Amino acid sequence: MDIRRIGSPDPVLAAGHLFDDPPRPSFTERFLASEGHHLLIAYVDEEPAGMVTGVEMTHPDKGTEMFLYELGVDEPFQGRGIGRALVTALADLARERGCYGMWVVTEGDNAAAEATYRRAGGTAEKGQTVLAWTFGQPEPAP
Repeated sequence: MDIRRIGSPDPVLAAGHLFDDPPRPSFTERFLASEGHHLLIAYVDEEPAGMVTGVEMTHPDKGTEMFLYELGVDEPFQGRGIGRALVTALADLARERGCYGMWVVTEGDNAAAEATYRRAGGTAEKGQTVLAWTFGQPEPAP
């Protein structure tokens, strides 16, 4: 397995099957061009097998932490430690970038995700609630 930090849209678009929906070129370019946005892809025999995205978030009284935005591993590659390796690679990158920590939100019934995050060193914080605002669909791709 080879984990690569991605800086151009072509590898992302070629690994579109790893995302919830196909990556849009304009969104991909904006994500990759934004300082503090990170996308790592794991390759097995040059085939995209998994991906993780992270976003650095800085607050005036807390400093910078990494938000693990999304993790995806292609079904044929699940159960091989690729998810854990991607999360660990993002945590290593966060440390290199001076982040004081990293966090993620997952569905309460997603046992596979929770197990992956725990194996990669994450611990659950008790008493947390996630609230969301939905403002509609993303703008159409140009």
